[in-house]
Amino acid sequence: MSTLARYFHTVRYLRPMQIAGRAWYRARRPRLDLRVAPPARTMSGAYVAPIPSRRAMIAHDVFRYHNVERRCATADDWEPPDASRLWVYNLHYFDDLNAEDSWARRSWHERLLERWATEVSSGHGTGWEPYPLSRRIVNSVKWTVRGNALPPAYRASLAVQVRWLMKRLEYHILGNHLLTNAKALIHAGLYFDGPEAARWHARGADLMARQIREQLLGDGGHFELSTMYHAAVLEDLLDLVNLYRAYGREPVSEWVAAIATMRGWLHTMTHPDGDIAFFNDAAIGIAPTARELDAYAERLGQGSMACAALPLVVLPASGYLRAVFGGACLLCDFAAVGPEYLPGHAHADTLSFELSLFGRRVFVNSGTSLYGADAERQRQRGTRAHNTVVVDGADSSEVWAAFRVARRARAQLHLAEASTVATVVRASHDGYRRLPGRNLHSRRWTLDSDSLRIDDEISGRFQCAEACFHVHPDVDVGTAEPNELLLILPGGASARMAFEGAAAVETRRGTWHPQFGVSIANWFVVARFMENRLTTIVRWTEAS
Repeated sequence: MSTLARYFHTVRYLRPMQIAGRAWYRARRPRLDLRVAPPARTMSGAYVAPIPSRRAMIAHDVFRYHNVERRCATADDWEPPDASRLWVYNLHYFDDLNAEDSWARRSWHERLLERWATEVSSGHGTGWEPYPLSRRIVNSVKWTVRGNALPPAYRASLAVQVRWLMKRLEYHILGNHLLTNAKALIHAGLYFDGPEAARWHARGADLMARQIREQLLGDGGHFELSTMYHAAVLEDLLDLVNLYRAYGREPVSEWVAAIATMRGWLHTMTHPDGDIAFFNDAAIGIAPTARELDAYAERLGQGSMACAALPLVVLPASGYLRAVFGGACLLCDFAAVGPEYLPGHAHADTLSFELSLFGRRVFVNSGTSLYGADAERQRQRGTRAHNTVVVDGADSSEVWAAFRVARRARAQLHLAEASTVATVVRASHDGYRRLPGRNLHSRRWTLDSDSLRIDDEISGRFQCAEACFHVHPDVDVGTAEPNELLLILPGGASARMAFEGAAAVETRRGTWHPQFGVSIANWFVVARFMENRLTTIVRWTEAS
């Protein structure tokens, strides 16, 4: 019954389009359209340097993705059975075509394109799935407009790939997948010329217009509420502006406006170290940083990003906020899991937070290192892997499988005020209402010049409630006094954690996952509630 309930509470939020689209996608298998490719269009404008991806080709047949290195030397190696699905996806993206120092590997890239056109030509396998197909189409076009020539066999294959994509758009998934499909059609529609290419471009442009209106929130955030995917979508829009200008077209005004608001949102959700905060699926090294995106926008004439150091910035549509006081930067989560029909990148992290002190991360959510449907993926998405409260061992939202959520927490922001004395934030969520105690979690953050006070309250009956605090690997944790911990920060700064209303406080070994394929040992602190209230006070001292 619990399994049936979980499926019910997952499927009930899906749009009819997703359900019908999945059945259609599985049942319909179009044929490859092998007609001659349309001619290439002549560029009439300048194409500025896009953001280079990380180098992935170690040799002409050796690839490194997510810190895993493998050889792809034969036709069978395009579908390695012992590699993760995400690794195989990356193999077919062809990101290295536009990676750092890619010019030095041009002969490798030409050989790679020729191999793919002959060895992966059947229309079957990972390389023909819409998402990697879209990424590869974009990378192929970007490679050509940067001054390279597609091998004839691959150029013919590219048109076949675009025709296939036109019949396999991801309406069963929606979200960033459908936006990526649209980007690919626009790239192909501008690279090729003629009536067929015009249809590709028109389909992509129409799809992009509708998806931007749906996926961009009022505060500039991307609606899947992942800092990583937000940065990726922002790069997509910058790439489109770049391509339009290269082909002598005026960029769509809606894209230009979206870029400005998305840049502001990303700066709000970036730590002082320049990298994103870890809410929902997030990892460093997948999408460009705010600094890289700003530099790209400036190369495209989008202007510099002047970010005022405001003491409090609230992103009400997204459900995040940033508070800065003295040497502290606090990022809080009172967000939904994402769109009701698309919570695939959600974590059970409601009312979690991250904190940087003196420019360095101190309290961190655990991050994302993999996408497999296994126990480790489940753990990383779970509430205990975040800086928030676990009640009776349950997750605040029922995350399951790799990208599923059943019953989900609803959060509410009650107060967010900044003064010269302190910034106070108060929020609550009802994710534990499904438990026998019908519990409600309320949390209040109070940030001032040298301390952060966190007041947690759990209403209703429960057997065990625990507040979790994950510490950055560079921070050491020791015992100062009973129910008081000493945090030693890099550079000589320190902080003390004290607990009021705790039945017990434990330090345990955990792991932090700043990148895919990376696991770094760290400390995390667990404070068990004595009754319904727990107060945690973190007081810091800057290095002398």
